[in-house]
Amino acid sequence: MIIKRYTLFGFFAVLMALSPITVLMAADLSPPQQAIELASTKLQQKMQDKSFIKDFTKVTRFVNEAILPSTDFDKISALVLGKLWKDATPDERERFKKEFQTLLVRTYSRAFVEFKDWSIRYLPIEMEADATKVIVKTEVLQPGLQPVAVNYRMLLSNGTWKAYDIMIEGVSLVTNYRTTFTSEVQTKGSLSAVIDSLAKRNTEALAAKNS
Repeated sequence: MIIKRYTLFGFFAVLMALSPITVLMAADLSPPQQAIELASTKLQQKMQDKSFIKDFTKVTRFVNEAILPSTDFDKISALVLGKLWKDATPDERERFKKEFQTLLVRTYSRAFVEFKDWSIRYLPIEMEADATKVIVKTEVLQPGLQPVAVNYRMLLSNGTWKAYDIMIEGVSLVTNYRTTFTSEVQTKGSLSAVIDSLAKRNTEALAAKNS
């Protein structure tokens, strides 16, 4: 089932979005690291409002606004579909981006509500002064557990650093989703059918959360 394969991304959502402490102060971080930290701080602060997290519609709206500036959903969507993206119609591309972003925001939001007590250690970053791509290496810490290596592929787009992939212990989530959707297209017969199925799941999931 495709939903089972999304479990790994649920872990990613926790790692990227919910970091109550950073080992380095924001002023000590490079611009790509600051982009991740900014989204983390916004979400962590809002999580303290217990009445807010009971309204899943508000949560998803806020999460979308918080992570959008530091996440390149257009590039992620194209990379996730891979060869399928090249053959997709303009309408299919737009529909997929919309539903895939909704899926990711739902996953973030669920993690936002359910998880806490994470911290992030930013590792030394290697990048040229004029670099437009970089890998931000971090370790996610939780009391009593071993650190988890989490690396972000970042791209400088119009003066803003944005994440377009993440690797958890070496596993790329873009690659993971590409495998999932490629398999789904083979099973359902077309990309359009996969998008329809994704849209239905998004609608049902949001309705269930708000019921």
